[in-house]
Amino acid sequence: MHKRHLLIALAAAPLAACGFRLRGVPRFAFRSIYVQAPAGLPLARELVRTLQGAGSGVTVITDEAQKTQAEVVLDLLSEQQERVAVGQSAAGQVRELQLRLRIRFRLRGQQGQEWIAETELLQQRDISYNETLALSKEGEEAMLYRNMRSDLVQQLMRRLAAVKPGAAA
Repeated sequence: MHKRHLLIALAAAPLAACGFRLRGVPRFAFRSIYVQAPAGLPLARELVRTLQGAGSGVTVITDEAQKTQAEVVLDLLSEQQERVAVGQSAAGQVRELQLRLRIRFRLRGQQGQEWIAETELLQQRDISYNETLALSKEGEEAMLYRNMRSDLVQQLMRRLAAVKPGAAA
């Protein structure tokens, strides 16, 4: 039993020496946020859920009538899905696709000051394609878009945590 504890401690030692630590709870420079987005934007729903569940003490205002009470406003300007054929067979049939998910956003204070200038984030994934398996490939594409959306939300959370008041990033 003691050898097992010693081996675990020895395995963990390099991680401690390199400065590795878990991310933990994000700390934001603001206490309240309003997420302004086009109706039905899937990324907005996931971002609001993530902000509410982050345990960071930030109040997420979801009612537009109370928007003026928010310290900052996150404008989700667009979410765009793209599907591009990148590989074809000798017969001209599509064999490989590239899926892209692109979002544009900005963060501003209530007085209009820019905390994060308009920014675009992009996620992309390559996927093989076969016309005979079109239905299953459609499901795979939907899953990949969900994963890309989650990755973008995490990137957005890190950018929100890194922002300093009054300094455009």
